Amino acid sequence: MTRTNSTSIHSQPASRLQRLLPRHVPLHILLPSLVVAAAMLVPLVYLGLRAFEADSATLVDLVFRPRNLQLLINTLALAAGVVVLTTVMAFPLAWLVTRTDIRFKRALTIMGVIPLAVPGYVMAYALIGLGGNYGVLAQLTGIQLPRIQGYVGATLALSLYTFPYLFLNLRTALSGLDGNLEESARSLGYSQGEILRKVTLPHLMPSLMAGWLVITLYVLGDFGAVALMRYEAFSYAIYTQYSGAFDRIYAAWLAIMLLVVAASFVMLDSLVLRRKLARVGTGVARPLRPTPLGRARWLAWPYLIVLFGVSIGLPVMILGYWLLLAPPDMSFFARVPGTFLRSAGAALPAALLAAAFALPLAFLTVRYRSPFSTLIERSAYIGYALPPLALGLAMVFFSLRTAPFLYQTLALLIITWAMASLALALGPIRNSLLQTRPSMEQAAHSLGHGPVSTFIHVIFPRLRRGILAGVVLVFVLCMKELPITFLLAPTGYTTLAVTVFTRTSEGMLAEAAPFAAAIVVFSSLSVGLLLTKEGK
Repeated sequence: MTRTNSTSIHSQPASRLQRLLPRHVPLHILLPSLVVAAAMLVPLVYLGLRAFEADSATLVDLVFRPRNLQLLINTLALAAGVVVLTTVMAFPLAWLVTRTDIRFKRALTIMGVIPLAVPGYVMAYALIGLGGNYGVLAQLTGIQLPRIQGYVGATLALSLYTFPYLFLNLRTALSGLDGNLEESARSLGYSQGEILRKVTLPHLMPSLMAGWLVITLYVLGDFGAVALMRYEAFSYAIYTQYSGAFDRIYAAWLAIMLLVVAASFVMLDSLVLRRKLARVGTGVARPLRPTPLGRARWLAWPYLIVLFGVSIGLPVMILGYWLLLAPPDMSFFARVPGTFLRSAGAALPAALLAAAFALPLAFLTVRYRSPFSTLIERSAYIGYALPPLALGLAMVFFSLRTAPFLYQTLALLIITWAMASLALALGPIRNSLLQTRPSMEQAAHSLGHGPVSTFIHVIFPRLRRGILAGVVLVFVLCMKELPITFLLAPTGYTTLAVTVFTRTSEGMLAEAAPFAAAIVVFSSLSVGLLLTKEGK
């Protein structure tokens, strides 16, 4: 009896461990997945190692500097301002295209997404070019406005670029909201304001929080718009501390502080959304009839004209002025194709590498589901959740300490881009694999096909669209990426984004215009492709 109990006691830890680990995972899937997960932890490890290199007295001085508190206040104020302003921009637009009888809904929806084609640093370029002694407004009309900069400039530039993220979330939520909920509340005597506050907004909260989180994380990691507007936020301080003061330990601590702020917002989002709202009735969901605007259309159309005039018309006008009315030397136009190809020459390998990283992770999480595989899958989101400057700085420390042959090489930039965008590539590939039945692989094995032959002839044809979608998403992101490129690109290797930023920061607005226009055109084509796919 004692012997039996002893055996069962010793077997319990082993059984728990077996439940955590996936069963019968082929080495050609398990080993690459472990390598990718380990690589995603490298930035966190080396950021911490660099930060704790100083002695205790220096650490206390670095962490508790009064400037850190001011940077935190500035960063949180910027995030709060952008969240409020994007909500003011996105919510009425989403309501108009989903709940009213306003005309041209499809065109308004497209125009609500087009600002994604104008990155934050290009929007900052347009705002800077509007005012001042030599601004476009002064040149065209003689009216001189103060140059937009600081907190107001950074908030405007980031809001005009990011409000489509919130608009798309709200549009989807409002379109799918059960109309019976509001009809029932109306039959119980609730006013329109009470219905909005007690029924509609609680059901929109998940979409609002999702949009706010994406916008906040982007604002925390943005460098281009913040630096051009000379606003002292964490991201700008990290770069100036690293590149100007050469105090890399302090830069590492600033990056850790920014990472803690970002992680706090992610945790706050999960806590707020613990309350789940879902339909529990057996009735059929019914869409609401569009609400007639009536006299409110005299407020709706001016709002839309101002919104799209600033978010789309302003950058187009500024670029048009510098390209057509006050163009730079033709040599700058001649450099655009080479700079574009240089950007694509790094972005395409990064996109392919991200897809290669994502493949084994997708197989592990879909075909061999377990707590262990879930943990490995979560590691893929580290690079996407890390603020770009923090990730880039960590990879600088890694290359200097462990792989000096990678420092200031294009390979390090490509690898870091792939790590930062791995989550984007993983989603479409995983979804395609979920739609591929395991029985097809089993049938191929029973017919004598090995793992390689099965993948080439059975699995890959069904993953091809998912892989292509992931590659395109990462490619588009890397073509516009600025902070990581600024830290890791080899000396003299300039991309479109870096060229726009450097020339704008030096006041060479005309010289920056051809490169900014190339980014806008490329991004517009990418957004148009996504909208076409949505329509189909």
